[in-house]
Amino acid sequence: MSKPLQDRTVAILATDGVEQIELTEPRKAVEEAGATVRLLSIKAGEIQGMHHDKPGDRLKVDGLVADASIDEFDALILPGGVANPDTLRMDAAAVAFVRDFARSGKPIGVICHGPWVLIEADVVRGRRMTSWPSVRTDLRNAGAEVVDEEVVTDKGLVSSRKPDDLPAFCRKIVEEFAEGRHAPQH
Repeated sequence: MSKPLQDRTVAILATDGVEQIELTEPRKAVEEAGATVRLLSIKAGEIQGMHHDKPGDRLKVDGLVADASIDEFDALILPGGVANPDTLRMDAAAVAFVRDFARSGKPIGVICHGPWVLIEADVVRGRRMTSWPSVRTDLRNAGAEVVDEEVVTDKGLVSSRKPDDLPAFCRKIVEEFAEGRHAPQH
């Protein structure tokens, strides 16, 4: 079986309230493609996954985003859930990490409410994206071109709307992560 992400390291940035399937399915997809995955958060220990509005599993954190460098990673996944990105966008270290990652041109996969962190990092202007419907006005106001499609790719930035889009999202992030770095964004 082909391992297009062999020797690649992927960061997933999440905290309490993450939509669990939006973390676990992309993680499984990139691991099956050969990547090493590290779950970064704003707190050590474990984070609380959610199945929409019901508690899911506790997920083990591999490191703090405040201690991480984008140089350690080849790609980034930003799962949704409502509380997760809303909390992350209030954390200076998380926002700085996402901003630096986006500006580096390294590929990013983002789904559902996840774009809130990209909006806070001011890196969506001029980018073609999709998201959960309630986030689309925020994306437009931040300068993104918003479309309602299952999966959208714009220079290494892969976005999807909701858990139903995960099969297409997972296929596309593996493809984009395998392509690697795109032209840096400014």
